[in-house]
Amino acid sequence: MNIVLASRNQKKCEEIRYLLMPYGFDLLSVADFPDVAEVEEMGNTFAENAALKATEVAVATSCWAIGEDSGLMVDALDGAPGIYSARYSGEQATDASNNMRLQVELKDIPLEKRDARYICSIAVSDAEGNVQLAVAASCRGRIISTARGTNGFGYDPYFLIPEYHRTFGELSPLVKQHLSHRSRAFRLLIPQLRIILRASD
Repeated sequence: MNIVLASRNQKKCEEIRYLLMPYGFDLLSVADFPDVAEVEEMGNTFAENAALKATEVAVATSCWAIGEDSGLMVDALDGAPGIYSARYSGEQATDASNNMRLQVELKDIPLEKRDARYICSIAVSDAEGNVQLAVAASCRGRIISTARGTNGFGYDPYFLIPEYHRTFGELSPLVKQHLSHRSRAFRLLIPQLRIILRASD
C-alpha cells in the first residue's frame, strides 16, 4: 500500500519508513512529487498542522497521506518553541541555529528546571482529502546545555532521557524506536491504519 508522507525532511522520512516497514507499508515522501507545493503550516496546534499537511498532500498526489507535526515544548519557556520548533530561529532556521537560540533562552535556567517534552501529532487523510485518523503522543525529558551524540536530528542531541542518562542523539535507532514521541504515536496509529486501509480496499 503506497502512502505519502507530507514531509521533505529526509531524516524524518527514514525514521518513519523504519517504523512502518514491518507492516507492509510502502512509504513515499512528498519529495517524490516535485510539483507538489510546500504546505503552509497555519494551524495553532500540532494536530491542526498535521491535518493540514495530510489533507493538502493527499489531494495534490491523489494518494493516501500522512501528515506529521512534532516539536519541543520546554516548561520553563511556557511551552516554547512549540509549533515553531522547526523555525525557532527564523525562516532560514537550521538545527544548529535553533539549538543555539534554545540555549540562549535557557542560559539562566538550572538543569533541574529544564524539563521538556517532545510532542508528535499524526493525521491520515484519504486521497480525497478527508482526515480518517488522528493520534498524538509525547515523551518527557530534560534539555542539557552541551550537545551529546550524533544520532537523530533537531533538538535530539540536547534532549536527555534522565532514566537512561542518554540524549536522543546518543541512543541507537532501535532504542529510540521504543522511547520517542514519534514511535509512540505510530504505535497508536498503525493498528488503526491497517484496519482503515483494509476496509478501503
